[in-house]
Amino acid sequence: MNAPASSIETTVPSNLDVVVIGAGFAGLYALHRLRGNGLRVQVFESAGDVGGTWYWNRYPGARCDVESVDYSYSFDDELQQDWTWTEKYATQPEILSYLRHVAERFDLRRDIKFNTRVTDIVFDETTTRWQVTTASGDAVTARFVVLGVGPLSNANIPAIEGLASFAGPVYHTSKWPHEVVDFTEQRVGVIGTGSSGIQAIPCIAQQAAQLHVFQRSPNYSVPAGNVPLDDKTVREHKATYAERRRLSMLSGGGSPHRPHPKSALEVSDEERRAAYEKRWQLGGVLFAKTFSDQSVTVEANNTAREFWEDKIRAVVDDPDIADLLIPKDHPIGTKRICTDDHYFQTFNRPNVDLVNLRATPIERIDAGGIHTSDDYYELDALVLATGFDAMTGSVDKLNIVGRGGQTLNAAWAEGPVTYLGLGVPGFPNLFNIAGAGSPSVLANMVLHAELHVDWIAAAIAHLDTHGTVGIEACADAAADWVKECSDRATGTLMLQANSWYLGANIPGKPRVFMPFIGGFGVYGQIIADVAAAGYKGFDLIEA
Repeated sequence: MNAPASSIETTVPSNLDVVVIGAGFAGLYALHRLRGNGLRVQVFESAGDVGGTWYWNRYPGARCDVESVDYSYSFDDELQQDWTWTEKYATQPEILSYLRHVAERFDLRRDIKFNTRVTDIVFDETTTRWQVTTASGDAVTARFVVLGVGPLSNANIPAIEGLASFAGPVYHTSKWPHEVVDFTEQRVGVIGTGSSGIQAIPCIAQQAAQLHVFQRSPNYSVPAGNVPLDDKTVREHKATYAERRRLSMLSGGGSPHRPHPKSALEVSDEERRAAYEKRWQLGGVLFAKTFSDQSVTVEANNTAREFWEDKIRAVVDDPDIADLLIPKDHPIGTKRICTDDHYFQTFNRPNVDLVNLRATPIERIDAGGIHTSDDYYELDALVLATGFDAMTGSVDKLNIVGRGGQTLNAAWAEGPVTYLGLGVPGFPNLFNIAGAGSPSVLANMVLHAELHVDWIAAAIAHLDTHGTVGIEACADAAADWVKECSDRATGTLMLQANSWYLGANIPGKPRVFMPFIGGFGVYGQIIADVAAAGYKGFDLIEA
């Protein structure tokens, strides 16, 4: 049995080529890829082991919403052939087991320091190096810094009066205890019905004596359609990996599935319903991409919305509850579609009730429960399924100081400014993986991490080959890219939702649509073309 990661002593060299922040999918691959190029690489990870979001998010029902065969590394065919997924959509424990296997297989832990939080990343203009310090007292310098902190890793704790006074246990889905939490015979409140809430609520309902679900915003969710993977399916996956990966890299979202070739409005009612039904049976978030114009016109979107509503009304017994569970404030797919396992059917249970916070908002919490504007709910335990300060939240927590003493937080005060999502003007040799300005959460995050890391590795090799010491995004190129991202979003329905894509779930956060919406394959071609043109839009810094 492997020793716990936190027990492994790691000696950190002070003079490095690359510092990587985070040991999730992105950080582990960055370490492997860059170290394989002969670079001295050190990873700092605040958790006690590898896994990133899959280390922390251990709540009941936690499961990926991308098929496991696709939500996995493509860089090593032997790894693909040796590892066998057990389910169509992998659970948190299985994904974490996979990442631990990868860490062992490629001997990654020796260059990772766990339980170590980076506090400051400061650029030294005289040496063109970054000075990185940690809360544990490490002080190192590096030529390059790679941020693998993840776009969904900074928990959003709601500012509810009296929350700290609650006498029972309070759990946030993204910081779930490692030990089993038993809600048997308890009165439980869950605040939030986004992705984590929708996954956790059916599981908690099976244990709790009474479950009160506090919903501010209903969300669209599609059954995951999860099934065990039989031997025949596993053999087919392993035999077709190369083509599956090729199609995924060219796709809109990093999976091999393609939208219907016609508009939702060009086909007959029968053909359209058949297409939606096929995606419904496939399960998961791909329902939002059945037709390519679903996110472009209200008319096309309405065909998906109506199909979805019919499905929900068919499984919820009480029509009034169904009305409350059906979103009315945004087109389907303009917030990330969730995936579930009998979530809507859970509200047919006698021990589950739905509290509509739009009509009766929470006023305060006391030691015994929650006061809404018209009732009081006595609770033994409270679950916060309140999501994340997405896309930029974890980067904001780092004190990153670039040229002239400017902080990244100041540079991004009105919203993130990047070139290709990879570079930031005034912050040379700093790369952010799968964050703002890239497809990010709109794509398969594992293949996205590989795409970014491979580009970064090639850029560093280019610098070393040509005797240059740095690469920095030009201000005008970044301004043009921000406009490009904004213009693409404006041409869709995405701005009609108060989503975390826009930062709308965080009070005071600038309202900027942060991902690149043009598609994963299109984005990959754009960044490849930039590299092929000698890193057009970047300044290459001479020694």
